[in-house]
Amino acid sequence: MDPIGLAVVLASVRPGRVGPVVADWFLRTVSERNDVVATKIDLMDAALPADLSPSPAGEAFAAAIGAVDAVVVVTPEYNHGYPGALKTALDTVKYQWRGKPIGFVSYGGLGGGLRATEQLRQVAAELHMVAVRDSVGFHRVRTAFDENGHTDDSAAVDAAGRMLSQLHWWATASKVQSRAFPYPG
Repeated sequence: MDPIGLAVVLASVRPGRVGPVVADWFLRTVSERNDVVATKIDLMDAALPADLSPSPAGEAFAAAIGAVDAVVVVTPEYNHGYPGALKTALDTVKYQWRGKPIGFVSYGGLGGGLRATEQLRQVAAELHMVAVRDSVGFHRVRTAFDENGHTDDSAAVDAAGRMLSQLHWWATASKVQSRAFPYPG
């Protein structure tokens, strides 16, 4: 199987965020596979205009999304939702999202970011993306990882593997179909 290109989008931009620990764990998980090649996109570094006006940063972000076959969003849950920086990123890009599969790695307190993931599934559908069924959620995230960024959460490890396999399947199907018939959106 040909490897797919995967953008891992780190959604939190708050000071003191735990998102990099979660994203780095996920990227290590991806690196153990030979069917996925991942690129990390940290929204803290993206400098996307909140008013969605055209900008070099927005064009670079859209190009990065356009260059990959699939996306995984690593997101916290803030107030039962996902971060505003992620909403800005989602709205900055238009056509490059279309036809791509998307997966979610969420984290938070007792809910593990699951409410943010459910909201993002609706947004992904509106962007003409395919949200894969399996996702990863870390409850009580600050206690889920050791000082080296490793977790012994076997459910998360298993879910990550299943999600990556689903992303690969959809990304491959999308690439094959796009060659024969461009996405009609």
